[in-house]
Amino acid sequence: MSSITSTASTTRLRITARGRRVVAFVVALPLAVALGIAAVGGGAALASGDAGAPAGSFTEITVMSGETLWSIAEDIAPAADPRDVVAEITRLNALQGGSLAAGQRIAIPTEYIQAG
Repeated sequence: MSSITSTASTTRLRITARGRRVVAFVVALPLAVALGIAAVGGGAALASGDAGAPAGSFTEITVMSGETLWSIAEDIAPAADPRDVVAEITRLNALQGGSLAAGQRIAIPTEYIQAG
């Protein structure tokens, strides 16, 4: 049996100052591009194509303790479908999740106030 010995030399990887700058640039470039895209396109998500509610098309009420959107809808428009009234109030006030807090002021469409 013969024994084979390897004579390959082991070298240490050395990176020069220029190489460090290149690596830093390669790492930073995608981050800079992502930040640029977020800065340019991020504001568009906040804007809405919907026109605001015209003046006089709503009135404000203060939510009392224990009131829900459903109970408010039934009180202000007993003849209307509460689901439609709740949907309109939610849209008008841009409510997320439909939760209300006591003392909160919300807008109510005038069409329902006049009907009730």
